[in-house]
Amino acid sequence: MSKFKTYIDETTNELFHKVSWPTWSELQGSAIVVMIASVIIALIIFVMDFTFNKGMEAIYHLFL
Repeated sequence: MSKFKTYIDETTNELFHKVSWPTWSELQGSAIVVMIASVIIALIIFVMDFTFNKGMEAIYHLFL
């Protein structure tokens, strides 16, 4: 049980004294970057899916 207490004490000490936490403005900036990247990736996937769908429809109509 003493090893567990030591682990908890060391973990708490590291979280409160050794970790540099980002500021609120840094978190907001990072969130905006992630949102923009997510929208761009979603748009790219949408265009690829739409193009593939139309291409497959064209191929199917050739053989009907």
